This record gives sequence, C-alpha cells and structure tokens, in this order.
Amino acid sequence: MATESQPSSPGVHFPPPILFVLGVVLAWLLETRVRRIRLLSGSASAAPLEAMGVALLAAGILLIFWGLFIFARAKTGIIPNRPATRIVDYGPYAFTRNPMYTGMTIAYLGGVLILNSVWMLILLPLVILALYRLVIQREERYLVSAFPQEYEEYRRKVRRWL
Repeated sequence: MATESQPSSPGVHFPPPILFVLGVVLAWLLETRVRRIRLLSGSASAAPLEAMGVALLAAGILLIFWGLFIFARAKTGIIPNRPATRIVDYGPYAFTRNPMYTGMTIAYLGGVLILNSVWMLILLPLVILALYRLVIQREERYLVSAFPQEYEEYRRKVRRWL
C-alpha cells in the first residue's frame, strides 16, 4: 500500500507521446501561419534527407516497441500512471533508462528530416524539456521511492538517454 512518502505510481496522467505530437502540431502551425523554413531548400534533392529520415523513424519505432515488449514481458507498468513491479535492466534498458522516450526522440528526428522542417527541429529541445519535467522527473522520483537501492544502482550503471 502506498504511503504519502511512497507513491503508488509516477503520477503522470497523460500519455507521454502526446508531447511529441504537440511538437509536430505546433511546428505545423508555425509553418502554415508564420513561415515555412526548410532544412534543405532550393534545387537540391531532398531524397537523401528523406531516406535518412525514414531510417531514423524506423529505428525510433523499433526502439519504442522493443522497450514496450520488454516491459510487457517483465510484467511491469508500461503506462506511467500504473505501478512498477520491478526495475527492468535488460534488453534496451541495459543501455538507456528511457528506451521508449529515446525511440520517440529518434522517430521525431526522422520526422524532422522527412518533412524537411526547421520548426520541428527548433521545437525538439522544448519537447524534451517538457518530457523531462513532466514525465521523467516524476518517474525517477517514484522509482527511487519504490526501489531505493536497486534503482540507485541501476542509475549508476545506465545512462538516461544513450
């Protein structure tokens, strides 16, 4: 049973991917209402940029689903308003504490290249800052309180991102 000092979940009450969707929507609004700014303009072919974007998008999606699969296999909370049952430290969690968020960031960067969008690129640090403040900090506080020694050891061994 959770106490005041030990919450029963991270307390994130929205799906974190929404932050990335908001970044894309805001970029679209800026492009359509303010000014379209491209990464690559003029007569240069955007095909190499788009190909790299597709590769990043695919890599990001694969990382997201690998993280989801490992969490499901470990039978721990995937949705951040549900309790965790354990610290997962294998699969992608062996090299990043946040493989799903890392995957979302990589996929977003793929979208930047595919859409040739400077606005999306400019907004990415704000998306990551919001993710850190509204989601990751809460999740880490929760994990420190739920699994004090195990999570501290895991944090010492594995980086937050890559």
